[in-house]
Amino acid sequence: MLNTLSGILNIPDLRKKFMYTLGFMVLFRLGTHVPVAGVDPVKLAQIFSQGGLVGFVDLFTGGALAKFSIFAMGIIPYINASIIIQLLTVVIPQLEALAKEGESGRKQIAQYTRYLAIALAAVQSFGTAFWFRGVLLPGYSFPLFLVSSIIALTAGTALVMWIAELMTEFGIGNGASMLIFVGIVASMPSYIGSTIILIKGGASMLGLIILLVAFLAMIVAIVCVQEGQRKIQVQYAKRVVGRKVYGGQATFLPIRINQGGVIPIIFASAVLLFPATIGQFVPNDFVRGIINSLSPSGSLYMWLYFFLVFFFTYFYTAITFNPTELAENIKKYGGFVMGIRPGKPTAEYLEYVITRLTLVGATFLAVIAVVPTIVEGFTHITSFQGLGSTALLIMVGVALDLVRQIETHLVARQYEGLLA
Repeated sequence: MLNTLSGILNIPDLRKKFMYTLGFMVLFRLGTHVPVAGVDPVKLAQIFSQGGLVGFVDLFTGGALAKFSIFAMGIIPYINASIIIQLLTVVIPQLEALAKEGESGRKQIAQYTRYLAIALAAVQSFGTAFWFRGVLLPGYSFPLFLVSSIIALTAGTALVMWIAELMTEFGIGNGASMLIFVGIVASMPSYIGSTIILIKGGASMLGLIILLVAFLAMIVAIVCVQEGQRKIQVQYAKRVVGRKVYGGQATFLPIRINQGGVIPIIFASAVLLFPATIGQFVPNDFVRGIINSLSPSGSLYMWLYFFLVFFFTYFYTAITFNPTELAENIKKYGGFVMGIRPGKPTAEYLEYVITRLTLVGATFLAVIAVVPTIVEGFTHITSFQGLGSTALLIMVGVALDLVRQIETHLVARQYEGLLA
């Protein structure tokens, strides 16, 4: 750990990336404290003191929604847009062709994602402003508030999206995941404070201990599964190029148990948040009741969350892992999997392996996603309800990914020193 920290400080490129990331985090946190005009902060605080859906949504915005700041929409519209575009890429041939065009195609798809994110942000901004009409300052014009809120919140979403992309390009880690991580960490003091209040109010200390032990066990399990991988032995034949002989060595192809990392959790949470948020604005009590059942405290939420995490784990793995292309690359460089013929048999074998591994990873993620809800219902300690499995998985997953990227930079730097 100390070597990693000293590496960050001593290597100029890595230090620059770290400072970029830190600067973008500070900018994001500053934006969460810039409020949209026209809202009474006292009435707003009363709404969020009740917890429930609004508190859960606020977790992903780092407290920006509770302050009704310009970053109140957070990164959620961008994540929803990414999900929609990735789904459309599978079913629309034109988008699929773009995805296969290389860097230019990916840039075009990224542009479509931005446009869709802005459109979704405008729709969600309208709904949020309409919902907050009851917390306006006395005498403030609602039409003016509605227009100004849509403009401010949509612009804030565009700025958050820009910050996330800059973090991904110039900083360390995935920008969208890092912003959610920062928001969750920023909410931790409030959870600790609420827990202290519950204990002072007579809540069971044993229940708190059980909850903390369950969280610790989940963290250990998440680390084990996230770092677990299946190593497939690949043998490369000797090749003679000129007077030199290349290849002839055996290596391993590592396939992670959970290829999607934390992305399936983020996707599933974003999908469930969208209808639950819309349910707050529907005047019909029956429709609102059905949609509100998708809130974190609703009856359908846990089951849908389980199946969505399972589905998105397979979906994201299918998008990011191409066994046919991998088998062709192995064959092109004179390699073969031990006991498997090159070409199509290798692709089928890799498909078989990744399907079985993904089943294990998807089942684990889906189970671990609903465990905190069950434990909280048993211990009756609800102060960490907002943190839950979603936030815990995101925190551990993003932290592991961040450490992995830092170590990759450190290893690359060491090899550069050897070659210099």
